[in-house]
Amino acid sequence: MIPRRSAMRPMSDINVVPYIDVMLVLLVIFMITAPLMNPGQIDLPSVGKSLAPPVAPLEVIIKKDTTLALNDRSKKGQEQSVTREELIELLKQKQAQNADQPVVISADKNVRYEEVISIMDVLQRQQIKKVGLLAQTTGR
Repeated sequence: MIPRRSAMRPMSDINVVPYIDVMLVLLVIFMITAPLMNPGQIDLPSVGKSLAPPVAPLEVIIKKDTTLALNDRSKKGQEQSVTREELIELLKQKQAQNADQPVVISADKNVRYEEVISIMDVLQRQQIKKVGLLAQTTGR
């Protein structure tokens, strides 16, 4: 018996009904959840803010013997030795002029880390918002 020609032909039709069902379910899910999503607010800079030059940070230097110095980077080379009380007063004055005055802490590599933390604590108690640590790279 010779098989019929139609039985040897490959099947070329695809059942797309399950794909349509899945698509409709996803469409319903997206239609329900789209109004519930709250897009985040994007704060774009205004023209006045973008034209203002960035403020140079104040550098609090902790030396090897744990004495303090303050370097105003906007005025090149004006490093002055200060006590903690003088540091607080100078930073309060600078912050009164500019509330967003950044401050960086630079310490000698031989200074104990707890000294750096105590200076950071003093700055935090004075409500100084922008505090960073200054790291220096070594050449190879």
